[in-house]
Amino acid sequence: MRIIAIIVGVAGVALMASCRSTKKISTVVAKKDSVVVVVKPEDSDSAKSVRATFRTINEKRLAFNTFASKVRVDYSDDKNTRLDFNAFLRMKKDSAIWVSIIAALNIEAYRVMITPDSIFIMDKLNRSIQRKPLSYLQGITQVPFDYGTLEDLIMGNPVYLDRSVVAYSDQGDRISLSTVGQSFKHYLTVAKGDLHLLFSKLDDVDMARSRTASLAYSSYVPAGGRQFAEIRNISLAEKNKLEINLDFKQVEFDAPVSFPFSIPKNYKVLY
Repeated sequence: MRIIAIIVGVAGVALMASCRSTKKISTVVAKKDSVVVVVKPEDSDSAKSVRATFRTINEKRLAFNTFASKVRVDYSDDKNTRLDFNAFLRMKKDSAIWVSIIAALNIEAYRVMITPDSIFIMDKLNRSIQRKPLSYLQGITQVPFDYGTLEDLIMGNPVYLDRSVVAYSDQGDRISLSTVGQSFKHYLTVAKGDLHLLFSKLDDVDMARSRTASLAYSSYVPAGGRQFAEIRNISLAEKNKLEINLDFKQVEFDAPVSFPFSIPKNYKVLY
């Protein structure tokens, strides 16, 4: 299961959430020297301003045809596991996500292919291959995501940002929004000037769960006419805790990409 967690981290599926109450969300938003506004009634000037900000955030989502990058991954958990490695990531919009994980001595340890309906994991060290439906990842993470959500996570686009904005906070150089959807309460912070995503906190609306996910985005750089967050810090917790730090390098948009994934005949097929 560890490699699944790492692959999930590399692919950006950092979507566990805690069961804080709306009152606690408001407490987080209400920092010193900030202005907290509960977004009601719907026809108020403040509500109109928040809706305009929300609309602009969605309009600034990064679009792409293809994407490629080298990613430095640092993984740690509460069982004192520490791993660091490089991964090569390639994507084609609505088609495939390909990951090659490089271990010590520059040896490729795993190769992963994710399609809109399946995930293939090739263990090159143990000469085995697993094929699972994409819903398998939903099962082990208990998060209702689809292939498009995976793409958004890798791009650094906000996910599960529901239109039901319940509060926002103007903190001078940044703006925070709180939304409540069917599955998640989402606390989102963006830079005030360019609305770049800075921080995302997801809370499970199911009060029986105690899941939490924090995602921080930094080091925005120009890439292919876009602004891309090269540094991602991910913290996940429920019964166990883990942290994944991603450092994207050699980012390239809309260049030709290939997805080599030939399976040797002597590999074991695991189910």
